[in-house]
Amino acid sequence: MRTTIDIDAKLLEQVLIATGEKSKSKAVQVALEKYVRDWAIAELLAVAGKLEIVENLQELEELEIEKQKKLSW
Repeated sequence: MRTTIDIDAKLLEQVLIATGEKSKSKAVQVALEKYVRDWAIAELLAVAGKLEIVENLQELEELEIEKQKKLSW
């Protein structure tokens, strides 16, 4: 997607150095991807230990087997 934005020249130069990219567009894309990835990790860490995950794979497999048996009759 093409868009026009104003970015501080010094900041853009730092982004180019930090990412090691030659093109400004690619450098900004890499920086944005890293920002979003870091944000998503922070969100996951914020809920760490707050969710109860019930491991019921065996029960689900048994239900699937029963379903298949009913379908094959």
